[in-house]
Amino acid sequence: MAAIFPIKRVANFFRDHFSEYGMVLVLLVIVLYFSWATWEIQYPRGESAGRALATALLDRHQPGERIMIFARGHDEDRLFSRVLAEAVQAGGLEIAAHVNGNPPDVRRALEKAQQDGRPIHAITGNHVTLGWAVLKNLATKYPVMAKAERHQPQPYYWPNFLKKDNLLNIANQISVVAIIAIGMTMVIITAGIDLSVGSLIAFSAVVCTLLIRDYGGALDAPWWVMILCSLAAILACGLLGTFSGVMITQFAVPPFIATLSMMMMASGMAYLLADGQSNNDIPESFNWLGRGDDFLGIPNTVVLMALLYILAHVVMTRTRIGRYIYATGGNPVAARLSGVPVKTVILFVYTCCGCLAGLGGVILSSELESGSPTFGHLYELTVIAAVVVGGTSLAGGEGRIMGTLVGAFIIGVIENGMNLLHVESFTRKVVLGLAILGAVLLDRIKKRGWRAFRAS
Repeated sequence: MAAIFPIKRVANFFRDHFSEYGMVLVLLVIVLYFSWATWEIQYPRGESAGRALATALLDRHQPGERIMIFARGHDEDRLFSRVLAEAVQAGGLEIAAHVNGNPPDVRRALEKAQQDGRPIHAITGNHVTLGWAVLKNLATKYPVMAKAERHQPQPYYWPNFLKKDNLLNIANQISVVAIIAIGMTMVIITAGIDLSVGSLIAFSAVVCTLLIRDYGGALDAPWWVMILCSLAAILACGLLGTFSGVMITQFAVPPFIATLSMMMMASGMAYLLADGQSNNDIPESFNWLGRGDDFLGIPNTVVLMALLYILAHVVMTRTRIGRYIYATGGNPVAARLSGVPVKTVILFVYTCCGCLAGLGGVILSSELESGSPTFGHLYELTVIAAVVVGGTSLAGGEGRIMGTLVGAFIIGVIENGMNLLHVESFTRKVVLGLAILGAVLLDRIKKRGWRAFRAS
């Protein structure tokens, strides 16, 4: 019995805390898998590679010795070779040739160095340029290079998945879905659903860009006009969300039907307003929200997403309206008898969901520098999936905002990881479908336990 007691305590611990940390553990497992699966040799590039190679060269060679630098012509290699050249020159080494180009350019530099007659002590470049055929068997072709050493940035092993750029890319890609999922979480906690968010994205993008084009000055629109047009588009989507809420609260239309109708109407209005065409007559500066990264190199959409989640978490856990939302979803009759304005709460969550969908449309139009009625296609399914995977119960009354963020990251990580592994698109759909089903099964098991399933 003594041996069984600790096992039961461990089992009870995991049962009691899985609802709090289960999806975080799932996310961690997925991250660890894709990190292992994408573990590959990495070759330093850019400025950091140039500085590291310069340090190695200065440690190996004496001042006055002559080196040659070969790099390709694109921006990253140009930065690498420029930083390298500046650093070694400052350290006293002489640069016999500095080439940014192709193998024929390198061959001309080698022939010129041979004609000069002075010895070359080092040939530098990256793993690509030093592998060019023109740099094979140099000692026999060019005697001045008989003792030249080859140097390149030191390679290392690291997962492609855990590269900084890739992690920021995941966060940026899920930002629109995650932002809209805040409103969807509130809706589902009240035991509702909103199928219109994808169409509201398109409606918002079209309204925003048309206002800028027709009333804001088009390509010459100032920043404050673009802000006003964006707010107008968000407000318009909020009003459509309110309309859905009115249908549900005042006319007892089921949320599925009310929002399905709104999905069709919003999509139709987007096509009518845009005449079925994409609008690109907006200033380039409009992409600040969708493409900017003014805060420590983090995309502005990711910063906005983080701020909204902090605000939503505070609202849902520290305010009266948050408690009302949970009460409405848990037992609307008891909530109403307890003084909770159930209809007002439902109007509030559908309005919030509409506004956040409008914000998602503004972000997409900013990122793509256009407004099209085709935006947001099937986004509602991804948003609902993020909420469900994050642990929010479709029965209402249970769910957490931060769980939704974890759910959005799970979906984003799975899609990104499979893309890095070159998994075909059809297989990705199967995997994501299984992930959603697994999350719902975990939710049901958590509520009823294994014994209830076995008994039934």
